[in-house]
Amino acid sequence: MSETVGAAFVLGPGEGRLIDLGGFQMSVKAAHGQTGGAFSLLEADEPAGFGPPVHIHRDAAEAFYVLEGEYIIFLDGREVRCPAGSFVFIPAGMPHGFRVGAKPSRKLNFYAPAAMVGYFDEVSAATAAGQVSPEALSEIALRHSMEVLGPVPENYV
Repeated sequence: MSETVGAAFVLGPGEGRLIDLGGFQMSVKAAHGQTGGAFSLLEADEPAGFGPPVHIHRDAAEAFYVLEGEYIIFLDGREVRCPAGSFVFIPAGMPHGFRVGAKPSRKLNFYAPAAMVGYFDEVSAATAAGQVSPEALSEIALRHSMEVLGPVPENYV
């Protein structure tokens, strides 16, 4: 069902370029080249307990929309439980992290202006090559205007 009409485009259910991240996949719904850099949109199916370290996006705001399951978001020193239907906005420069709740969950990630697709592509390549370490991930993050601050606090989730 994927169609392009002028600069507009439509993706049907389940469509989008897949990025294999080892334990889960992301689907690119819209990227820089398709939106003129305005935003990027990815869909993530993530396993229970998964989550990145606390980090900052220097070049883009991030938003989550929880489609299924639950995410626990760490923002500004507090935990916020976000079940399906929750929306989260994180301005550029704000430290944050998250963990997937007790069961696999699915969310949309929105970045404005467009960002992070290249980061996930690089992480996928590093994963396929068996070169994923905290140091390697931090280097990839820095190339994509993201700074890894460290693990989420011990009392978090």
